[in-house]
Amino acid sequence: MTVRGSLEAVRHVLILGAGQSAPFLIQKLLQEAEALDAFVTVADRDVDLAQARVGDAQRGEAVSVDATELSMLRGLVERADLVVNFLSPVFQHRIARTCVELGKHMVSASYRDQRVREMDGEARRQGSLLVNEVGLDPGIDHMSAMDLISRVREEGGRILKFASYGSGVPVPGEPMNPLRYFVTWNPRNVVMAGEGGAQYLVDGRIKIVGHNELFKRSWRFEVPGVGPMEAYPNRDSLSYQALYGLEEVETMLRGTLRYPGWSEVWRQLVRLGLPNEQLRIPRLSERSWAELIDMFLPRDAVGVHLEQRLAMYLDISPTGTIIQQMRWLGLFDETPCRAPGETSAEALTYLLRTKLALPPTGRDMVILCHELVADFDGRRERILSTMLEKGTAGGMTAMAKTVGLPAALVAKLLLEDELPLTGSHIPTHPVLYRPLLAALAEEGIVFQEERRVLSADEPIS
Repeated sequence: MTVRGSLEAVRHVLILGAGQSAPFLIQKLLQEAEALDAFVTVADRDVDLAQARVGDAQRGEAVSVDATELSMLRGLVERADLVVNFLSPVFQHRIARTCVELGKHMVSASYRDQRVREMDGEARRQGSLLVNEVGLDPGIDHMSAMDLISRVREEGGRILKFASYGSGVPVPGEPMNPLRYFVTWNPRNVVMAGEGGAQYLVDGRIKIVGHNELFKRSWRFEVPGVGPMEAYPNRDSLSYQALYGLEEVETMLRGTLRYPGWSEVWRQLVRLGLPNEQLRIPRLSERSWAELIDMFLPRDAVGVHLEQRLAMYLDISPTGTIIQQMRWLGLFDETPCRAPGETSAEALTYLLRTKLALPPTGRDMVILCHELVADFDGRRERILSTMLEKGTAGGMTAMAKTVGLPAALVAKLLLEDELPLTGSHIPTHPVLYRPLLAALAEEGIVFQEERRVLSADEPIS
């Protein structure tokens, strides 16, 4: 069957971006296209990648797009009924503005920035719905958190502590690299993690952590079904108090999870200064990693082997695990790094993309875990709500599925006229999170809960 001759009769979905997070989204909407009476256009700067995602789907096409060319972008949006934006967050405002001006709906997994938030009134007047933060984190974390908080309050509980943890790591028990990490999303986000530091609330006190100290402030966290992991604070946890209606909690925390050992290595790369997107290094691609590392050492650190000088500067063991893992990464190699770009952050991003790539037989795992302590008329309970999703060897990653599926489900609800909303939103509204959680459960994305009564003298933090 072909729909080429009857495109005017179907609704058009425009997917902007075909990168690492988009394959499940594209696959899902192409599978649903006939039932939804829709046609899917996938647009990316790399049209070959977009075509590979579309394959031979009869209700899909691949086109090239340069999001910096406003006329090209506007032309694609104009002929769409719905835009699903999976491009870099730097384009979010431009795409949202174009959608509102043309009276189109937009769905995105990216964080909603202030400019998109401020489009709420205009979007309502235009009859447009802008839904941001419908991916994994942000996305499923919002929905599951609001559902859990709502249910605890319906039981009469007063929430004392709320902590939320997220992660994408290799499946435990399977072969993995020395850093015990695979890059299954934008590696730039890994390189620049924590660049603005973090703040959170514990026992009623605000704690602020700078970038240089962030990976030193990790702590142990036991994940049901996985085991011990290390956590470090993620961005601004305080902003989620009002968002989740938790202004009165004593502890409010959002954290990132890694296998133990990650933070001690990454802390040294941050201390050295490698995650730097400002300083441009001449002829970077021609220089070796050893030469680049030497640039970050004091000028009086000469006359000793590079590894020894680095260890002395960072005050770590020259024969310890950290140096060994840096050596495995290739940071002391004498051959040209061939990294594209001009900054050390871009070089490090390139290194992670190549060195920490998920192997063909490897599987990733996504973790979301909410920890809540509530008081029920003097009886305090600790509730753990955990979601684990594992990828398929040689197939879809868990990261792509859990980022792409919520956005695809929002698109489907919009095409079925099941979302009576306009304006700018994230999925903390029950009209959004209730049907989405139900649809996610049908796809096997579910949370398991454990509840335990705390003793009178047991701390909640």
